[in-house]
Amino acid sequence: MASASLLTPPPPQIQTKKTIIPINNTSINTSINANAAGNYNGGRRREMTISLATAPLMLMMIRACPALASMDEEYVKETSDIINKIRTTINKNKTDPDMASAVAELRQASNDWVAKYRREKALLGRVSFRDMYSALNAVSGHYISFGPTAPIPTKRKARILEEMDTVEKALLRGR
Repeated sequence: MASASLLTPPPPQIQTKKTIIPINNTSINTSINANAAGNYNGGRRREMTISLATAPLMLMMIRACPALASMDEEYVKETSDIINKIRTTINKNKTDPDMASAVAELRQASNDWVAKYRREKALLGRVSFRDMYSALNAVSGHYISFGPTAPIPTKRKARILEEMDTVEKALLRGR
């Protein structure tokens, strides 16, 4: 069944004739000349509107800075803790009786770190985050693939330790 709107034609459009106003070339030239001379004041209203619109945003950013600073301090502390756990776990002997528990603890800590900081847009571009994420991925991938008691090959171990050094330097620089 068709609706009534489909059966009835739309009302006719009323055609209005638009009047064309001729452009006076002298008025354009005078406004261009006034602008070139530095006497143009038409942009001040726009500048004032933009500055008034951005003022509350700037105040919110200033208020958010202590929160960002505390988050940054927490990030540095937790990243340093993870670095220490990685170094101690990597350097353990495979015959060490608590090797499996140390790997499990490292994997839990690394999962928590990644889950917490992966969504932070401010951290995604940092060198410390990128290298830390890469090192965690390498360590976790190794222990998942080869088991918690398998030693890490020397080349991979050297690369992971080099990334840890890079992360520490970047953290000291605030990166």
